[in-house]
Amino acid sequence: MTSKEKFMNWDNPGTALVTGASAGIGAEFARQLAERGFDLVLVARRKNRLETLGEKLSRDNSIQTEVLVADLSTPKDMDRVISKILEVDNLDVLINNAGYGSHTPFLEREYKQNAEMINVHYTGPVMFCHAAIKGMMERGRGIIINNASGSAIARYSEIYSSSKAAITIFSEILKPKVRGKDIHIQALCPGFTHSEFHDTDSMQGISEENFSEMHWMSAEEVVTLSLKAVKSKQVIFIPGEENRALLKSARKSTFKKYLECKIF
Repeated sequence: MTSKEKFMNWDNPGTALVTGASAGIGAEFARQLAERGFDLVLVARRKNRLETLGEKLSRDNSIQTEVLVADLSTPKDMDRVISKILEVDNLDVLINNAGYGSHTPFLEREYKQNAEMINVHYTGPVMFCHAAIKGMMERGRGIIINNASGSAIARYSEIYSSSKAAITIFSEILKPKVRGKDIHIQALCPGFTHSEFHDTDSMQGISEENFSEMHWMSAEEVVTLSLKAVKSKQVIFIPGEENRALLKSARKSTFKKYLECKIF
């Protein structure tokens, strides 16, 4: 898709802010939005990665890019992102993609590590949505994609899964608040995705080789399907037929357990 093609039937694409933009799904969102003509604000911790990506996307797509180096586990840097969101007067797209996993058992982590993960996966995205959505409502258009992970449905990790489930629920509840506007909210729930997610120190002990290739998708596939589905009325989007079958089955099982509880 070239930058001259319309996206969402909008004239004059505005600006997209992407968190976790230095690699993987975040970098791919930046690439595909740049191809659609959006200027970019790229947010992540790795300055060199962001600058290299921003320079390439500016050169290849004749757009403007800005780099914002931020650690979204800290309130101070979350505030800096909020200030940037409020400063941009044509923010059409917000991609809350920043995230990471941890292979360390819950009770073996320091409480601060758990709080930091919650900040990155839930507190930050909620605050960024709050900052962005008023302007979107005034302009009558916008896209918010919260990368919630398939782990929000197939729950296996105390903090990772619960924080991803929380941003999914938040997205579902937020969607009706913008009814009647050309504003689209999606909780993206991908399965295993080829990226650098499993290469970090916190994920030592888990390798892509531990899982069947049939369950994996590329970042390009995930983002392409996500943007294609963004106009859907369905808030929760699971890319890939194999993933949809697995995760929908897991979700039914989870709700069945809730319904069997005596409190209902």
